[in-house]
Amino acid sequence: MSAKIVQNMLKRVPFSRMCMSQIRTKATLPTLAFEYKDLEPIISRDIMEIHHQKHHNTYVVNYNNTLDKLQTAVTKDDTATIISLAPALKFNGGGHINHSIFWDILTPHSTKPSDDLNKALIENFGSCDEFKKQLAAASINVQGSGWGWLGFNPQTKKLCVASCANQDPLFPTTGLIPLFGIDVWEHAYYLQYKNVRADYVNAIFEVINWDAVSKRFAEASA
Repeated sequence: MSAKIVQNMLKRVPFSRMCMSQIRTKATLPTLAFEYKDLEPIISRDIMEIHHQKHHNTYVVNYNNTLDKLQTAVTKDDTATIISLAPALKFNGGGHINHSIFWDILTPHSTKPSDDLNKALIENFGSCDEFKKQLAAASINVQGSGWGWLGFNPQTKKLCVASCANQDPLFPTTGLIPLFGIDVWEHAYYLQYKNVRADYVNAIFEVINWDAVSKRFAEASA
């Protein structure tokens, strides 16, 4: 009985395929492809180190601890505990998923969208600059903490801008495949940009790894 409850619970709770696969394999903190200092002056070394080593690592630790509790509850057929763990799984699992994507789409190197992605941006937004304006607006206007996203709709085959609250992951929440996310939790920018979220959001486009975003687009649209 408990196994079915877990399956049904996970269907309702925003999880991605990666999170589902980690029900039996613990999450690990990903290694960055660059040094903490490499995104300066757009993102300071201090922010990068704290964001990665403290904030993301906390999501990983809490997710794994919650996963242990879930596995114990399933073994004991403890339905009440299984259900009560859903919020922690969603928050910490989502935090790990979102940040893993975030690190992947940042780079100190100069990159540009692939021809296919650039064409899709123009078709869906009118221009790359208009896309940036729409994503920036969606990110800046998040109330409280959350994320702004560029996503791919697998049903309509179109690119969409969206936002999610807290650590809700994009695909299970909206059905959009995440291509590019902007973390607008204060821990992502406050040490450097204070309370001026807009300055951080507009600056981050300077360190986007368009090679990684283009790869995600190619895989999503294949």
